[in-house]
Amino acid sequence: MSEDLESYRLAAREWLAANLPTVDGGGARLGSDDEAWQRARELQRILHDGGYAGIAYPKEYGGRGLTPAHQRVFNEESAGYEMPLLLNVPTFSICAPAILDFGTEEQKREHLPAVLRGDEVLVQFLSEPRGGSDLAGAITRATRDGDMWVLNGSKIWSSGAYAADYGICLARTDWEAPKHSGLTMFIVKVHQPGVEVRRIKQVNGDSEFCQEFFDDVQIPASDVLGEVNGGWAVASRLLFHERTAVGGGSPYVSGGHAVARVPEPDLVELARRGGRLDDPGVRELIAESHILRTVAGQLVDRVSAGIRGGAMPDPAASLPRLFSATSNERRIDIALAVAGPAAVIPPAGAPGDLGARYLMRQGGSLGGGSSEMARNIISERVLGMPREFAADKGVPFSQVRQSQTPG
Repeated sequence: MSEDLESYRLAAREWLAANLPTVDGGGARLGSDDEAWQRARELQRILHDGGYAGIAYPKEYGGRGLTPAHQRVFNEESAGYEMPLLLNVPTFSICAPAILDFGTEEQKREHLPAVLRGDEVLVQFLSEPRGGSDLAGAITRATRDGDMWVLNGSKIWSSGAYAADYGICLARTDWEAPKHSGLTMFIVKVHQPGVEVRRIKQVNGDSEFCQEFFDDVQIPASDVLGEVNGGWAVASRLLFHERTAVGGGSPYVSGGHAVARVPEPDLVELARRGGRLDDPGVRELIAESHILRTVAGQLVDRVSAGIRGGAMPDPAASLPRLFSATSNERRIDIALAVAGPAAVIPPAGAPGDLGARYLMRQGGSLGGGSSEMARNIISERVLGMPREFAADKGVPFSQVRQSQTPG
């Protein structure tokens, strides 16, 4: 296997050099979000045509049918090249794997090859404006009408929904069942009558997140993902894939870490530019950041192997997810400290995104559920500690007390 991987590495290295521009060569500098998404689709088609799309996806659905180790080798070799990182989350690492897990044969053959060609972008429609962390408390509803379902309600915090083709949407279909038992997951076409997508401006100036409004949206019954009223099983698997991706362990991520949009700063170069490379305190900070990155990678490898081999349960994916969030916050703090004033007013030629990174440092503590939720999952489902009390357990959802909207 090591010889096979080495041959694969050499072939990938040669192909990348011949077919993709380097980031230093200006490949990632685009003028608008629309251009960035279009470029990501184009890059994905180049990967597909070259045989490097969906490396760990099954061959029958357009992938290469190789191992996560092959994908990891390709990711290592593609560092520094322009890659379609926008498609990693949630399309490749969360939504498409859920279709692979729960989709019908027709759904898999319709969507997965299109995703791997760059023809389809997928998004999650899970969180709701008043739901907080209670994903199972969804009140967006879908009502059966013959061969169709009719969707009404709203979702929020959907990354990249404005650029997506389909959304994986959790809706309530039985109000008399307990809240986890009356949910159904749907594959919803985003750009169709009755769907309104509004972008949300963030503190760093980006508008990645969206809120969606559904007004009598028509969904064919064939677009149910999983079982009717079995949507919580699909949602749980989506969250597993999300935590795995955010923690850095997804076998489906192409070109680097799932949530990386721009390269991390070179701390040594930052210190050198600021004349602080000989400062012992700065050198200790650089070493600490390097150690955190190394530990994160080792934790991902260990937990991923444990889950694949059955030594650890699936909820153990919350371990690297939690460490990734806490260590990423610390590494962002370190980068800010090393850069000093250059983080706010960078000199010519220095990276100019450190301040914006700091503004968004808490984002990693929310992806795939909050860090507090990750700690609960680890304690209850990995360590076997008692579950916390839930007042609505086993109660028909129609009888669960709901918060009132002011006015």
